[in-house]
Amino acid sequence: MVPRLLLRAWPRGPAVGPGAPSRPLSAGSGPGQYLQRSIVPTMHYQDSLPRLPIPKLEDTIRRYLSAQKPLLNDGQFRKTEQFCKSFENGIGKELHEQLVALDKQNKHTSYISGPWFDMYLSARDSVVLNFNPFMAFNPDPKSEYNDQLTRATNMTVSAIRFLKTLRAGLLEPEVFHLNPAKSDTITFKRLIRFVPSSLSWYGAYLVNAYPLDMSQYFRLFNSTRLPKPSRDELFTDDKARHLLVLRKGNFYIFDVLDQDGNIVSPSEIQAHLKYILSDSSPAPEFPLAYLTSENRDIWAELRQKLMSSGNEESLRKVDSAVFCLCLDDFPIKDLVHLSHNMLHGDGTNRWFDKSFNLIIAKDGSTAVHFEHSWGDGVAVLRFFNEVFKDSTQTPAVTPQSQPATTDSTVTVQKLNFELTDALKTGITAAKEKFDATMKTLTIDCVQFQRGGKEFLKKQKLSPDAVAQLAFQMAFLRQYGQTVATYESCSTAAFKHGRTETIRPASVYTKRCSEAFVREPSRHSAGELQQMMVECSKYHGQLTKEAAMEFPSVQAGVQWRDLGSLQPPPPGQGFDRHLFALRHLAAAKGIILPELYLDPAYGQINHNVLSTSTLSSPAVNLGGFAPVVSDGFGVGYAVHDNWIGCNVSSYPGRNAREFLQCVEKALEDMFDALEGKSIKS
Repeated sequence: MVPRLLLRAWPRGPAVGPGAPSRPLSAGSGPGQYLQRSIVPTMHYQDSLPRLPIPKLEDTIRRYLSAQKPLLNDGQFRKTEQFCKSFENGIGKELHEQLVALDKQNKHTSYISGPWFDMYLSARDSVVLNFNPFMAFNPDPKSEYNDQLTRATNMTVSAIRFLKTLRAGLLEPEVFHLNPAKSDTITFKRLIRFVPSSLSWYGAYLVNAYPLDMSQYFRLFNSTRLPKPSRDELFTDDKARHLLVLRKGNFYIFDVLDQDGNIVSPSEIQAHLKYILSDSSPAPEFPLAYLTSENRDIWAELRQKLMSSGNEESLRKVDSAVFCLCLDDFPIKDLVHLSHNMLHGDGTNRWFDKSFNLIIAKDGSTAVHFEHSWGDGVAVLRFFNEVFKDSTQTPAVTPQSQPATTDSTVTVQKLNFELTDALKTGITAAKEKFDATMKTLTIDCVQFQRGGKEFLKKQKLSPDAVAQLAFQMAFLRQYGQTVATYESCSTAAFKHGRTETIRPASVYTKRCSEAFVREPSRHSAGELQQMMVECSKYHGQLTKEAAMEFPSVQAGVQWRDLGSLQPPPPGQGFDRHLFALRHLAAAKGIILPELYLDPAYGQINHNVLSTSTLSSPAVNLGGFAPVVSDGFGVGYAVHDNWIGCNVSSYPGRNAREFLQCVEKALEDMFDALEGKSIKS
């Protein structure tokens, strides 16, 4: 399976569909309707974004072999080299030429976009744990605003403001600024808005600004993944004006936009949410939401039965809702409870197929849980950051605000579903499967307080490289081996870019890990420091190759420290290239080339360590499940003065022990950097 979170996102520096014109401002242009009013249209750069390059086949093979080196013994490596040589000079060469030709015929997109959608939508596994990640918000800085009703109202209004701002073309384009003093200015924006969209990217490039792809954003709202036999479909209905609210497994809807496209007054939204929170209806005996956690083919069959049993209109309301707000009736106990609840919960109060669920617990703890096929972390994190900022800095209601005097019994519609015996049986089976699976998942987290980015940068080390090195050392200490490791990064600097893989396990990390774990007394602190420097440099190279990566984003190194204003050669990872070639072979009915049948190929794609990082002032923590049964799901963030790590595992692996080994690795590395001797 492919690693799921893919949250390594670009920082902040409509998308009503790729290339679609912005909507007019006639509807709802009053105060409080928009988050911002960008003078540069949201999609201004989209048409001129550079295309994701297809790497040269020989470069892909070379990088693939480098990634295999630490995972194989000499005999295995020689066999893999032979498979690669045959592939490069034979069927691989033909497939590569066909892929390049196909790419030239489809200049409106990227070579990976179609295959990547196919990968996600054709997967038959449950989306829960296998695909959907979560990101939890920090609490509102003003503690009284964390009241569940207050926060739910403010978050909902801010989310709808984001929707309106996006669709009106008033959301600031997503741009990475290398020199914000030049490019992130009102003067530059006033100039660039007059440059035609077909040329605008080049204008930004001249001042070292890099616009990012925003083609995924329109799927944030009114969107749902629909289960279908063999391959699911993405559904969007941007005309719908209602919100879906789940509480105790019951479904409620009410309009959050009026007929003119204005946001319903916050006091009315507050009144409707208060009404839902005070509804004494019991939880349904057969909670429908369990079905969204099922195997996709089973769910597709049951959905057809639901439709034919008179539930078509109710399902349409669920699918077309702007998003799903989940109100939980209990407070969050600690970070582990937070992770479990936001990643999967009890299965009754989520609609896992919605583009995202906004989950708010009794104590105001809030998270976004999102379905992954429609998009990646860049779009979700932008939404996340904007909603946090707006809801905390310009909240729509206060704890003292009184809900509107309105008859919510008329406005709020409770959805009822007709369930046949076959559907009840299906829900019961889904519940049993869900409960059994969730019991197997362990999550634990740690905060390493000895230091973070500031200290590591002073040592001229990439903070991300050090974190990844800690994971390599930890696994070696715990299990005595080096295994396939996946770190996601974004290719959003390209039109319809998705993600690429950084392969952190290298001959450098293996050598360094063995020195720290197996024979620390044989090396001086200076020698260990030098090994860490080598790991950091190589990790930086991998990071730059994987995407149009700017070191200040990915490696934690300031761009100015590198003495260059030119971006590194972009889009040169090997994973997506090999994936696309395999997808093309399958599409053309070609027998799978030997390279893909090599056990080493299976092993490197069996990602025992699946890792993903993000950092944002709005994020408390994020998490996801392992992507293989004997793996770890490692969400982490390197902050200025501490390092946070949130790890999941299934039986056979021990997340708590792994985190203890991560802490030991970080302690040892910090000791070495301070010139101290390392204890075994």
